[in-house]
Amino acid sequence: MRKPTIGLSLEGLPSIGLSAFATIVFAAMGWWLLALILLVVTGFVVHFFRDPERVTPEDLDAVVSPADGRVCKVDFAPDPVSGQIRQVVCVFMNVVDVHVNRAPVEGSVELIRYIPGKFFNASLDKASTDNERNIVVLGRGAERFTVVQIAGLIARRIVCWSEPGDILRRGERFGLIKFGSRVDLYLPDGYAVKVYVGETVRAGETAIAVRK
Repeated sequence: MRKPTIGLSLEGLPSIGLSAFATIVFAAMGWWLLALILLVVTGFVVHFFRDPERVTPEDLDAVVSPADGRVCKVDFAPDPVSGQIRQVVCVFMNVVDVHVNRAPVEGSVELIRYIPGKFFNASLDKASTDNERNIVVLGRGAERFTVVQIAGLIARRIVCWSEPGDILRRGERFGLIKFGSRVDLYLPDGYAVKVYVGETVRAGETAIAVRK
């Protein structure tokens, strides 16, 4: 599995480099207003692609959030792979959130399935079925955890560093989605959700469910 850099995601380096280079060029030409605007843009891009370290909960039965952001839905819905009705927790990421996604539990990557689609606002219910998305299934014993990376209105690229057969630690980075998006987590039976709609969560750190 490809490993991102610590502190800053590798996917951000081309955008940061291009913006910084343009800033220097315009400053050298004396076009200070454009240089200032691009300097602000460069700062925003650096902030967007930040990749801070996280501390996972000590409780080994805790399922951690796969994404930073706001819980926009807690409900029961068909798992996109098995079709079984499962409890799902949906986390919406806006443009100021960290967009690196992390494994909710320790497990083996059993399936990765990319599905092309539309780019509706990721906070809408239909985003789960209509938007471009990437499905990652983690297996842990007899349990299956389905994580769905969903592109949003602005986000137009889903990145997944994992491959089938990879063993992920709980809280380990496995991908990101650029510029506003959503991640859905489908839980196996036997877990109680500990977060509520509107709550702010942090990937790899906030316990969103525990074993009953």
